[in-house]
Amino acid sequence: MTLDEVVPARRGRAVTLREVAARAGVSIATASKALNNRQHVGAATRLRVQNAAEELDFSPNAMAQGMVSQRSGTVGLLTSDLVGRFSIPVMRGVEDAFGSEKMSVLLCDARGDRLREQHHLRALISRRVDGLIVVGARPDPRHSLGHLGVPVVYAYAPSDDPADMSVVVDEQAGGRMAVEHLVTCGRRRIAHITGDPSYGASHDRAAGALGALSDAGLALAGGEVMYGSWSEAWGRGATRLLLDRDPDLDAVFAGSDQIARGVLDALLEAGRKVPEEVSVIGYDNWEVLSLDSRPPLTTVDPGLENLGRVAALRLAAAIEGREGHGVEIQAGRVVTRSSTAPLH
Repeated sequence: MTLDEVVPARRGRAVTLREVAARAGVSIATASKALNNRQHVGAATRLRVQNAAEELDFSPNAMAQGMVSQRSGTVGLLTSDLVGRFSIPVMRGVEDAFGSEKMSVLLCDARGDRLREQHHLRALISRRVDGLIVVGARPDPRHSLGHLGVPVVYAYAPSDDPADMSVVVDEQAGGRMAVEHLVTCGRRRIAHITGDPSYGASHDRAAGALGALSDAGLALAGGEVMYGSWSEAWGRGATRLLLDRDPDLDAVFAGSDQIARGVLDALLEAGRKVPEEVSVIGYDNWEVLSLDSRPPLTTVDPGLENLGRVAALRLAAAIEGREGHGVEIQAGRVVTRSSTAPLH
């Protein structure tokens, strides 16, 4: 088949694998192996076939490929995060990882409802997804979905079954990094205001913060960790209590960016300059809050996009038969903005 015979075939109908093989000068079987990354195809031949497919704008029939490989080219992402605060960055990471593999991601929100979760699971399995990533609404262990017939990776909230594969944030390391940053800034009277004490993450972040203070030979300003709610109102109220209890404090580590916003408001109301007199660091790097704070908020970024990418890689390995087990912990980082500065 000549070039003149191949090019017109693109007009009005889909290009076939036969035409790609003809353009590359190989057999149909070789073209199929090259495009599906099978073995026993030389690098030069594989590249020639891929170039021919691109030149002809060849789009393989996904359903036909799935029938051959027993795969659908889709994965499900099941979340219970109502507002998307945590699931959306995780999903971005998942799509970044799977985008290069030409995999589609189907998102379902269970809204914290077990019945709705079961409904979504049945729907996803009926669509023959190749695997599932399950994202929790809070970073505490959740019930395992058990054996579903497809690989499952849990992200952000680990499964309570150690036989499952989970990828989570190192919350304790995040708390330690926050206080170490404040200590590096020369702060010595550091308080910690955090959220709901029913969250394991609250205690993990506090444990990291207290460990860093102990290593620096410092005591916690205010005498105790202040637990409350994940809200600006709690940040404001707790800060007022702190200023009455310990007016010499020079830094606050807030367990979330929402709390930190309240801390900043209360400090400004009290006439305390941030960061000159008091440095403030939050947690989550929720940019809708941290960038619009007064001043912009230094915060611990738990790296949820990277968490999504890692979860996708672990799921891809499981789909290929290399299934992992246990809990894999990912470290975050401090994002420095104007709410912290060295003490002069």
